[in-house]
Amino acid sequence: MSAAANEFDVAVIGGGLVGASISYGLARGGARVAVLDEGDIALRASRGNFALVWVQSKGLGMPEYAAWTVRGAGLWPQLAQALKADTGLDVTLQQPGGFHLALSEAELEKRSNLLQRLHNQPRMMRYDYEILDHARVKEMMPEIGPQVVGASYCPLDGHVNSLRLFRALHTAMERAGARYFANHGVEAIAYEGGEFRIATARGEVRAAKVVLAAGNGNARLGPMVGLDVPVRPQRGQIVVTERTQPFMRYPVVTVRQTDEGTVMLGDSVEEAGPDPTVGLPIVSAIADRAVRMFPRLGGLNVVRTWAALRVMTKDGFPIYDQSATCPGAFVATCHSGVTLAATHAFVVAPAIAAGGLPREDFEVFSARRFHVPAAA
Repeated sequence: MSAAANEFDVAVIGGGLVGASISYGLARGGARVAVLDEGDIALRASRGNFALVWVQSKGLGMPEYAAWTVRGAGLWPQLAQALKADTGLDVTLQQPGGFHLALSEAELEKRSNLLQRLHNQPRMMRYDYEILDHARVKEMMPEIGPQVVGASYCPLDGHVNSLRLFRALHTAMERAGARYFANHGVEAIAYEGGEFRIATARGEVRAAKVVLAAGNGNARLGPMVGLDVPVRPQRGQIVVTERTQPFMRYPVVTVRQTDEGTVMLGDSVEEAGPDPTVGLPIVSAIADRAVRMFPRLGGLNVVRTWAALRVMTKDGFPIYDQSATCPGAFVATCHSGVTLAATHAFVVAPAIAAGGLPREDFEVFSARRFHVPAAA
């Protein structure tokens, strides 16, 4: 690389959904952006997610996260339109509302209590949701099975084609001027003379600012720029059926039909460390519940299964932070890269470009919330 070729306004480390969304926002705002990515060896949650744009049930324990999620869902139409205008790619955003189905009275009661506690929190941004019985759910989704007792429904929920989103973000950020460096896993970051010198296996990149968006890799990278990023991998598994005729008007949190006709089944949670192995017992449990919800699924062939590693913090909420010791270093990490894609592009990126994360919006998401002395 020549000296001019490796100097940027911002280096974004991580080319997944979070990194690509922020890079797109930075580049369309005029910043010279370098995206440093491990490439296909990375354990990408961005290629293994469930593709929901989801609001209901998020924010219990941190009501500001509920508001952040509502804001993200509200900005999504703007993102879909911008990506289509910039790339010609339609990410097939659909926001008809979404369901969380219950297969017993106990499940429905638990669901109702959770949402009530969520909305009773101080500072909670309340939004519409309903608890529906079997008859009402069947009016809206005629193909549910008799074991569905009821559901929660939120009109803000939706879904998207996440693989097309991934492609659209990469295409859009590069057309806006960002440079993508594949196979540039970061080995070290040094802060010298007001700039960041980033060592990769393929050479050094310099930038005035750096954004850590490397998912679980942020735990290793954070201390290099004075940031604490306590994240861990959490395994989720997904089952995909063959294509079938459209039968779902709404996404369910564990079952959704894609715009291409396949049906995705998922939502498992396992503390399995960095192991992305698919396990038959979990896959069987996912399939069993899905067939009880929609009996027609029992007649479809499974065409793929996979496991992916979420990026999980101690309390499950995102970390957005900026370094006190290395000015210009930021971190953005979460496990909702689809839902929050629009906020990353249209809110986080402009704030970073302007020089800092506004305290009123981001202080609650700082990792300093974990720095609580143990009780005596």
